[in-house]
Amino acid sequence: MSAISLPAGLAELGLALPDEAQQKLLAFRDLLLKWNKTYNLTARRDPQQAIAHHLLDSLAILPHVGDGPLLDVGSGGGLPGVVLAIVEPAWDVSCIDTVGKKAAFIRQVAGELTLPNLHAVHARVESLAGSPFDVITARAFASLHDLVRLTRPLLAPGGLWMAMKG
Repeated sequence: MSAISLPAGLAELGLALPDEAQQKLLAFRDLLLKWNKTYNLTARRDPQQAIAHHLLDSLAILPHVGDGPLLDVGSGGGLPGVVLAIVEPAWDVSCIDTVGKKAAFIRQVAGELTLPNLHAVHARVESLAGSPFDVITARAFASLHDLVRLTRPLLAPGGLWMAMKG
């Protein structure tokens, strides 16, 4: 995707989002680019490219995600976890990353954008325990083999992996 406006991209994806969600998505994009200067969260630095490469790319999986708890593995700057938490406030979304500054960024986003459904976890995925997740997403995390191997114990029966691999 090249430079595109958020409304045009949503129309291409066949998605209709309330104005509040669209505003929060753009606010998240701005926070991502602002924090990126210090924490190197993403290689994309152009605001228009970030809409296509980060926001719309993350939203492309939306029609295929159920409504149970979601784990975003190797979340980095919060993609796709934060985007999904913004557009589906009823979903419980946990973003896990081994890098403390990236987890801190997710916590900052949750606070600034008032997203009580968004949780940051600073840990290795293999150390995570607790209730299983209905959906596990990953965008830039390891190989597909390693994703499945490391997260299999965390996936609920009937759950699904959504590996956003190029």
